[in-house]
Amino acid sequence: MAQFTITEGADPFLHVSLQQGEKIYCESNSMVMMEDTLDLKGKMGGFGQALMRSFANGESLFQQHIEAVRGAGDCLLSPVLPGAMEVLEIGTHSYCLSDGAFVAAETSVSLVSRMEQLSVQGALMSMFGQAGGFFYSEASGFGQLVVSGMGSTFTLDVEPNKDVIIDNAHVVAWDSRLQHKVSLSTSQGGGLMGRLVNSVTSGEGVVLRFSGKGKVVICSRNKDNFIAWMRSSTAGNG
Repeated sequence: MAQFTITEGADPFLHVSLQQGEKIYCESNSMVMMEDTLDLKGKMGGFGQALMRSFANGESLFQQHIEAVRGAGDCLLSPVLPGAMEVLEIGTHSYCLSDGAFVAAETSVSLVSRMEQLSVQGALMSMFGQAGGFFYSEASGFGQLVVSGMGSTFTLDVEPNKDVIIDNAHVVAWDSRLQHKVSLSTSQGGGLMGRLVNSVTSGEGVVLRFSGKGKVVICSRNKDNFIAWMRSSTAGNG
């Protein structure tokens, strides 16, 4: 099986070791370096799923497949945005991934895009530009899957009768056994319009409420805020 190792440092690489005949798939443009015993090919993997994946994770329609064709070899991968990575074991547990979290996986792991039905609240969220939370990907099968989050990552343990509420932009992945609910804000009162106004004015945005028992991987930085800041800084210097 492929060996995934995360290098040390604040902005690490994913080091992948493959024996002859082994292969992995990874996000488009994530390959930094590979030995010449390896082959790299781009695949869509079905137009419908590729399109859903693009909506779900902000990823390319294509993925890269790396295979050890001429002998064992190593490669280095890197996520699009700077930050930590986590290796998840898929098998007994499966995981759901959000907003560009996918980096790489063994080919024995399947990644399927999901879409939740929009409620009235969800439709209003979309009208006010509150994105995220409706599309995600679910991993199944067996093997290793690597995810990334901007900044540092931390794993939370959710316990029964102790729900956890997390800003959607800081959620990287969660145990698929957990129940999750998308909502506008942490406020419990004020009605739908009250929560909508509170969300827009406070900047809190979309949150995910997790219940049950399982793990949630979160990250310290909000990538949407970072991208918006970069764009405003670039525009100011133009």
